[in-house]
Amino acid sequence: MVVENVKNDSPKSTEFPFLLKPEVKHCLWGGETWECSTNEEGISIVASGRYEGMLLTEVLKKHPEFLGKWKNENGELPILLKLIDAKKDLSIQVHPGDAYARKHEAGALGKTEFWYVLDAEKDSKLVYGFEHDMTKKCVEKSLMDGTIERYVKKVPVRKDDCFFVEAGMIHGIGKGILLAEIQENSNITYRLHDYNRVDKYGRKREIHIEKGLDVMKLTRTGDVERGKRQFHYRKGFVLQKVCQNRYFQVEKLMLNTQCCREMAELEKRKASFRILLCTEGCGVLFVKKELLSFFKGDCIFVPANTENIRLHGTAELLCCMA
Repeated sequence: MVVENVKNDSPKSTEFPFLLKPEVKHCLWGGETWECSTNEEGISIVASGRYEGMLLTEVLKKHPEFLGKWKNENGELPILLKLIDAKKDLSIQVHPGDAYARKHEAGALGKTEFWYVLDAEKDSKLVYGFEHDMTKKCVEKSLMDGTIERYVKKVPVRKDDCFFVEAGMIHGIGKGILLAEIQENSNITYRLHDYNRVDKYGRKREIHIEKGLDVMKLTRTGDVERGKRQFHYRKGFVLQKVCQNRYFQVEKLMLNTQCCREMAELEKRKASFRILLCTEGCGVLFVKKELLSFFKGDCIFVPANTENIRLHGTAELLCCMA
């Protein structure tokens, strides 16, 4: 990584984007990195600029204006961005909505999420709702006797697929899948079926059937749409809107300025911070005379009051905002 001129203590430098160091989690099924997080269970660390080495929450408490309309005294983001690398199947699980979580999980947020598949092995599949309408009694029985896999919808997965996972949908990421997950800032999961796995001490993980049944949507999941997506062409890059809901918006930015005399210029989004995750290639981000080089796997936090962002390079990035 090359970072130049970002440790200037002038007021304007507070508006410059900075890299983040993720929190790494090792799991029975593989691992995940919390790329941009202010969740107390895994807070990102600033990895460039004048705040290098500080917790992201500390920076956002000091500069709530970085959050735009989401500014608060606790330095908390409303969303969380992860990379998930599934070496084995994740558990079949479900997440609560906001109202249920507030009441039953000490005022926490619920968890609606979105998956963008970055890579997938041949024949990889994920669990995405039910094949048919179900009853609570039937689901409960299948969870108790271990036959729940008969009823869930298993969807083949390939690179660049997108899946919106609303709170209440039963789901599970399959082995061989690498994906980016954008979600509400919550870590509440009701595990329903874990394939009878045990940890290195021979212990099974906790199962949450009662709460899972409370929040689960029992209707059949519709067919997964893989139709054409809308592209917006700009000088030096192409923008593709891949997800928009009341919690967050995700765009895919395909940057290619090799043949351009001018750099690509991002649209101004003063109302919200942005998170840029580089999923392919590399490039350089410019704000006035300051620059930040980025490479595949880098995650960049862009404060809400950053203006006149220009990019140069050949790369693909996910741009996430609340």
